[in-house]
Amino acid sequence: MARLVLKFGGSSVADMVRIRQVALRVKREADAGHEVAVVVSAMAGVTNQLVGWVTDSCRLHDAREYDTVVSSGEQVTAGLLALALQNLGVNARSWMGWQIPVKTDSVHGKARIQDIDTKILIERFAQKQVAVVAGFQGLGPDNRVTTLGRGGSDTSAVALAAALNAERCDIFTDVDGVYTCDPRIVAKARKLAKITYEEMLEMASLGAKVLQTRSVELAMKYRVRTQVLSSFVDKPGTLVVDEDEIVEKETVSGIAYNRDEAKITIVGVPDRPGVAAAIFGPLAQSAINVDMIVQNVSADGHTDITFTVAKADLDRATAALRDVQAKLGFKALKPDPNVVKVSVIGVGMRSHAGVAQLMFKTLAEKGINIQVISTSEIKVSVLIADEYTELALRALHTAYDLDAA
Repeated sequence: MARLVLKFGGSSVADMVRIRQVALRVKREADAGHEVAVVVSAMAGVTNQLVGWVTDSCRLHDAREYDTVVSSGEQVTAGLLALALQNLGVNARSWMGWQIPVKTDSVHGKARIQDIDTKILIERFAQKQVAVVAGFQGLGPDNRVTTLGRGGSDTSAVALAAALNAERCDIFTDVDGVYTCDPRIVAKARKLAKITYEEMLEMASLGAKVLQTRSVELAMKYRVRTQVLSSFVDKPGTLVVDEDEIVEKETVSGIAYNRDEAKITIVGVPDRPGVAAAIFGPLAQSAINVDMIVQNVSADGHTDITFTVAKADLDRATAALRDVQAKLGFKALKPDPNVVKVSVIGVGMRSHAGVAQLMFKTLAEKGINIQVISTSEIKVSVLIADEYTELALRALHTAYDLDAA
């Protein structure tokens, strides 16, 4: 007997047919004698509809009422799944975040979980009851409902698994695991049996949409063994585990890409102490995150600085910098939204040399110019023109021997 947390996303509970299929899968685990908590998202499309209603009612809305409305999608799913389980003869009960409670901070719309009181769930486990928990929601310090932000149900599930000391957290999605690259672009991409927390965190933060970044951070912090698998096919997925559980570590485990970044080049910046702080200060004040940064060698007392921001922030970043152009004295500003960040990822990089060199050589052979480079202990990222995305991914996938046999 094990204690399991099963999480089902919006596509897995999109309608009553799929909710009944989920109920059958949950029943199988309960019948095997496991203690089961199920975390559910809103049915597919429901959250977008609820957000739309809030925006239509009041564009400058009260964030507390936003959470009241938007959290209702998960409440509906939890109740429907509990009913479907009861119809199969399974002892089940639905739980809202505030009933457990899942305690969060007071940042409405993107709250962070602070504590989960699992006493009542453990009591119900002893009664052979399945707990169906509404994901994405919690209870703030003012006793108001909070929501955790997009993808928050993944975070709910991993946090609950950590609080319950569960043996595993299974995240059911519309994909059957984590692949070496996006299989829609690289036909020879293969599914990984296991991947480390660090690698998964890099992939999630670099554009892979399999798991929400905060959920991977939690899984890594509390060492929650997490499995990504499909709710539509009955076969094992990919286990996200501690590095010690992987005997033979690949030099490169996967290749990720992110089309959601844009590049800004500031030309002719006076090269003097404090100029970088003066440039990035206005961006920080506008809550704009900066990612990759490169500065050219100074010539004639001037230098160029290139960096990336989220594509959605490009216009705001450009406006903020134009406001201080006269003060800073740079010559020109060149925004470019037509770029993509491509990254090779693998814990094996720590003990293998030449990973970056092979990446640069492979791209050069395909005539692909590298605009910006950044590295960490287990990844190398480059910025290239968006038009070369598919060519770069396929070439790198082959170069690092990741192609399926």
